[in-house]
Amino acid sequence: MFTLRIKPAEVNGSEPVSGKTPRRFTVSTIPSESRDKPHIEIDTQECSLSSGQAEAVDTALTPLRRVIDRFPVADLYITIIRHARSQDFHVKTSLILPGKTLFTGERAVEMLAAYRRCVRKLVRKVESYKAELEGEADTRKQQKVTVSEVVPDRPCDQEEVAHSVAAQDYAAFRRATLMYEEPVRKRAGRWIQRFPEAQAQLQADLRLADVVEEVFLNAFERFDDWPRGRRFGDWLEDLIDPSLQALLHNPDQELRNVSFARTLRESDE
Repeated sequence: MFTLRIKPAEVNGSEPVSGKTPRRFTVSTIPSESRDKPHIEIDTQECSLSSGQAEAVDTALTPLRRVIDRFPVADLYITIIRHARSQDFHVKTSLILPGKTLFTGERAVEMLAAYRRCVRKLVRKVESYKAELEGEADTRKQQKVTVSEVVPDRPCDQEEVAHSVAAQDYAAFRRATLMYEEPVRKRAGRWIQRFPEAQAQLQADLRLADVVEEVFLNAFERFDDWPRGRRFGDWLEDLIDPSLQALLHNPDQELRNVSFARTLRESDE
């Protein structure tokens, strides 16, 4: 699914719609024949995309999709800025993968030209990152390092979890997955220690509870992506890093989403 999103201030000054489902600031959703990854969000400034341009943006991602295919999650944030004085476009991309965020930026008179150069750069950076990960994996095998897991004290009722998602009831989803909250909190706390930027922000205006809520919010929104043959706890662990990176990349909006989700939970208790 290809998502076209603009800033909240440009949506008639509206706030998220009240209800049981926390919503991102999404203006329109454009069906695509592409695979689910990456999840794409686009910010446009001083310009807008036609449906043809949006389709071209999606189509240009084909080489990137090939190289990120084996990553469990991938979020791509695109910012397109039109500079009226210089009559050119500045395109910036941020690709959030487990363990790392990759950035590119290009300027050109033609928006798609700058965008395609960004995509080519991302492909090269992903290939380098994959080679780096393969080297680390070989090292871990040699050292036989045991990685802690997200394991609850009791299993969840998968039917109850699926029913809450089908009903778009986030509060019910959190109740059904409550046994995973403490394991996710502990694992997220250890994960944050790997990122000095996150640790610094955790001491300022970002709380560990916000990271945990963001993980469950992403799990709720992407529940259909969960491979049913895989342990639910392992999948939640995969969501920790992209959730943390999203909070660091766009804290104001993500914290609004987290606050809204938490309000839904508390109002239902």
